[in-house]
Amino acid sequence: MPDALDATPYDALLLLSFGGPEGPDDVVPFLENVTRGRGIPRERLKEVGQHYFLFGGVSPINDQNRALLQALRKDFADHGLDLPVYWGNRNWAPYLTDTLREMVRDGHRRILVLATSAYASYSGCRQYRENLADSLDALRDEGLDLPRVDKMRHYFNHPGFLEPMIDGVIESLAGLPEDVRDGAHIAFTTHSIPTSAADTSGPVEGHGDGGAYVRQHLDVAKLVADAVRERTGVDHPWQLVYQSRSGAPHIPWLEPDICDHLEERHAAGAPAVVMAPIGFVSDHMEVLYDLDTEATAKAGELGLPVRRSATVGADPRFAAAVRDLILERAAVERGQRVTPCALGALGPSHDVCPVGCCPARAPRPAAAGADSPYA
Repeated sequence: MPDALDATPYDALLLLSFGGPEGPDDVVPFLENVTRGRGIPRERLKEVGQHYFLFGGVSPINDQNRALLQALRKDFADHGLDLPVYWGNRNWAPYLTDTLREMVRDGHRRILVLATSAYASYSGCRQYRENLADSLDALRDEGLDLPRVDKMRHYFNHPGFLEPMIDGVIESLAGLPEDVRDGAHIAFTTHSIPTSAADTSGPVEGHGDGGAYVRQHLDVAKLVADAVRERTGVDHPWQLVYQSRSGAPHIPWLEPDICDHLEERHAAGAPAVVMAPIGFVSDHMEVLYDLDTEATAKAGELGLPVRRSATVGADPRFAAAVRDLILERAAVERGQRVTPCALGALGPSHDVCPVGCCPARAPRPAAAGADSPYA
């Protein structure tokens, strides 16, 4: 049997994700949850939900999380880490508040949170922290003793997150016709967000010019591209591009869009493109529709060969990375000196989000940060 690994003071891990519908009847209620407070008419939500209806009203994200849960539990058991793993979502069952209530009733007092977002941004970090605060408030209103909840640091540059993406790009390149393979461009894609949100992502001292959100993605793209060059002997041109814009037309969002980029690359004579969704942990709806359906159709119109590389998903190397991050943070909490594992120019991210990091559109309490109202 493996030696026991020490996660003290943590007694449970919470996988915190976005959530998604699991049938046609779920689609509009799910979108109502996502857009709560914005006053979007139900008929408009039905139009937005067409992407889901194309796939039977089922988002792949919940099955992806189930697979990740299984991978984490297997990895922990194989390596002697006795730490139960729970799962809660922001916008669909299992809901975060219900899961936290279950954890409290199961006796857990120190909870570490793994969010299925690897980068700094309001929607990818602070909004999860606000949701945690909302759930803790609900439990307090029910008279429950609140646990201490900490959020795991951003893991965009951990080797266990990077290696599956590197392999995915290499496999996608190998799947292209031989006569276009070496000249293929790599389009590293991530979710577009308003430029104002990008500029204020990460700690205050780094705000502006896309903030931590753009810098972190560029660092990952360079790490992946450099690794591909070293392992294949071919230096592929690359660019960071964006997808899945959903905001009002008059508000500036990060560009270029992946479909516009494919048109530009085709016009410039690129023989092929590999789309590498580095901004996404798993193959959820925005990957399946915006890349596999919409962008792939655009490439087909252009006669441009494309391949889409795999996301990290439930890769065992990612599960091992999560184990490493848990043990690292636990050691820090016990007052031990650790050397965080991180590649690239930016180094390891902060363990505790500082004040002013990824600020909200309107002030709201957020748990698991330096400005948390909870102990």
